[in-house]
Amino acid sequence: MPGRGLTQKHSSPEAIVLERAMVTRHYIMRWDLGRCVGCQIGPAVCPHDALTHVDAVLEDGRMSVKQLVDVDADKCVFCGECVEMCPLNAIDMTVNGEVENPVIKYEAFPTLTQSTVFNKDAFDWSRKDFVIDNCPTNVISYDEKEKTLVVDDAHCIRCRQCEVASDGAFIVQQPWKGSVKLQREKCVEGCLACADICPTRALHINDEGELVLADYYCIKCGACMQICPVKPEIEEYEVVAEDYGVEKVVKHQRITNAPELPVLVERWRVAHSEVHSGSWTQALLKLADEKAEMVEIDRKRALKRRDLIFSLKGGRNIEEKPE
Repeated sequence: MPGRGLTQKHSSPEAIVLERAMVTRHYIMRWDLGRCVGCQIGPAVCPHDALTHVDAVLEDGRMSVKQLVDVDADKCVFCGECVEMCPLNAIDMTVNGEVENPVIKYEAFPTLTQSTVFNKDAFDWSRKDFVIDNCPTNVISYDEKEKTLVVDDAHCIRCRQCEVASDGAFIVQQPWKGSVKLQREKCVEGCLACADICPTRALHINDEGELVLADYYCIKCGACMQICPVKPEIEEYEVVAEDYGVEKVVKHQRITNAPELPVLVERWRVAHSEVHSGSWTQALLKLADEKAEMVEIDRKRALKRRDLIFSLKGGRNIEEKPE
């Protein structure tokens, strides 16, 4: 039996579990592989390179085996950075049986600012089933007693499909601001793998069998870029960052072949609580592009876009209903 303080790893097709029992603290971290899409964020943010990307298997341009992440039990220090940053809420962590994230508890990381709010007075209740059916993570349900829609907030991925499906009765605040671009002419012929891995309907196959982009639904996870056969080329460059009042030069990365990529996800900035931490500064340098002046997609215009409603399951039927 492993000695006290050593990390045990348990893997199954459903989950990866790390467990470390110490004298006063018993850590357990669990990766839900059903929720995980093998995105860019976990491996990028991990300060000890404990998370690695596991490639998908593609057959005739479609995903036959899902891309995921793997965890090196010897490198993981149970810091919790990946827990807070995972855009799919695929990682849970407990300490002594209670939910706890050390980087949040000890203010090394901020809490990301995100929310999903429902205004039942502004809702057309004929859309109830349409909204529930179009939640990709099945976190919206109807509360018969309260006569309202409720959201499992801990597992909501802030994809904003409920905003469009409800015609604005839901208001979603995403943590990440950024962009996604699709250049279909750059795709490998016949490849639709990005639609297979996309956890929202940002990238999907329409009724005509074509790959299309509904940009408003993108959560900036970057899983599409990971699975795409056309890979980004990366170069390192140096930036000056301040850490506890001390300036230091750190290495940053940027994509050099962006015009040649079929799909490009950029993260410009993230909304979060106030924190002063060198760990957070390092994480942002790995995750965010230097485009803080860019403007997010406007919500009011997004709610009027017919392509977004058509992208939803049954969206054409909703749009074509008489007023």
